Amino acid sequence: PGTPYRYHIANTPVPDPASRRQQGGVHGWSIVPDHSYPWRTPEWRGRPWHEMVVMELHAGTLGGFSGVLQRLPALAALGVTAIQLMPINAFAGDRGWGYDGVLPYAVHEAYGTPTELRALIDAAHELGLSVFLDVVYNHFGPDGNYLGLYADRFFHRDVATPWGGAVAVDEAPVARFFIDNALMWLKDYRFDGLRLDAVHAIDNPQFLDKMAAEIRAALPDRHVHLVLENEQNDAARLRSDAYDAQWNDDFHNVLHVLLTGETSAYYGDFADEPAERLARCLSEGFIYQGDPSPNHDGKPRGTPSAHLAPIRFVSFLQNHDQVGNRALGERLTLLTDPAKLRAATALMLLAPQIPLLFMGEEEGSESPFLFFTDFHDDLADAVREGRRKEFAKFEAFADEKTRETIPDPNALSTFEASIPQPGPDAGTWRSFYQTLLHLRRDHIAPRLSTPKQHPVEGRGPVGKAEGESTPL
Repeated sequence: PGTPYRYHIANTPVPDPASRRQQGGVHGWSIVPDHSYPWRTPEWRGRPWHEMVVMELHAGTLGGFSGVLQRLPALAALGVTAIQLMPINAFAGDRGWGYDGVLPYAVHEAYGTPTELRALIDAAHELGLSVFLDVVYNHFGPDGNYLGLYADRFFHRDVATPWGGAVAVDEAPVARFFIDNALMWLKDYRFDGLRLDAVHAIDNPQFLDKMAAEIRAALPDRHVHLVLENEQNDAARLRSDAYDAQWNDDFHNVLHVLLTGETSAYYGDFADEPAERLARCLSEGFIYQGDPSPNHDGKPRGTPSAHLAPIRFVSFLQNHDQVGNRALGERLTLLTDPAKLRAATALMLLAPQIPLLFMGEEEGSESPFLFFTDFHDDLADAVREGRRKEFAKFEAFADEKTRETIPDPNALSTFEASIPQPGPDAGTWRSFYQTLLHLRRDHIAPRLSTPKQHPVEGRGPVGKAEGESTPL
């Protein structure tokens, strides 16, 4: 353990594609790992899914694994039952969201060591907190991905994705690479579950089914939870116990329209009769269940979901995508009335769907969460300009001078601005969240072990109670 090594292939020194630890970044040396760790919670078996209240965290903005560990007692006291780390696999540079990873097995060097990661998970388990990990099996980042140099069949060059050729999960060694990666996080680090990023870009249900089956067979005595992100609203993987739930963007989108009045881009799909759409979401899961979607060129989007239990859906008002993919990274605290936000928060936390929070919202944070990277030279220029061109279609950034106000993703100041700070009413917000989460723990969660859908009706304009003319 501790020995540096690498391979020399095609006249190029390359890291181990399954490196567990790197020295000197993704272009540097791989390190022989030390798997020993004195677990203090070896008997931990996890928590059942219906008890989950998930807080999504970015380890880098919180001071790495040790910084996250220090926040655990406050989260447990709040009523959170699980944390979900944004990707922690090795990616180029020190700063980033983690979705541009190139070494899926290696712990990102800037966040801490494998031992520090295990200590974080051990401490969470001592507090009764489950720990989930966001994993990316649909693409690799643009800097440090050497697989294409010597393993061309790892990708389908003729199948286009936003990140290049599709990952060839239909090839047995490629499928094995990712399934073993999932098992490593769950076994060696004792994560309690995985969130699979953008499986619509994988487009291979057989691979997803095989992965879930192997995980279930390997860990039959633990509460291991598997959650999907699939923008196609495909309910097929949720019909069995293979996958526990799926992120429900529809919940966020319709409430964002109601809270902010924004109807541009994909929010236009939710602009008409939003109260009725919200009612369908609460009672049936997806809003789009095969309905024509204007944002998808009028094509049908989604499959029927009314037969599924509410806990098959993860609801959220904010997450890394929905905040960070805004040009200026604004949170809802800056986009809507506080009273409306409190009403929406109460709805989310007391509804039977599984709630997901985003770090800082429990303290009314007004800090932005911006898109940040740590690329250099031509790649840095391409990312900066690509980010600004992405927003050219929005009226607020129609002219070039206005687009220049969009923060440079590669600037250190962009990362530093994204470190969540408590808002001016942090104590009030924290007390509000704690009250709601304790109500959920005592009165909602116990009734969710055998849940079923119930009809929900939209009664007039959302934001006004019967007989009132002012917003709640």
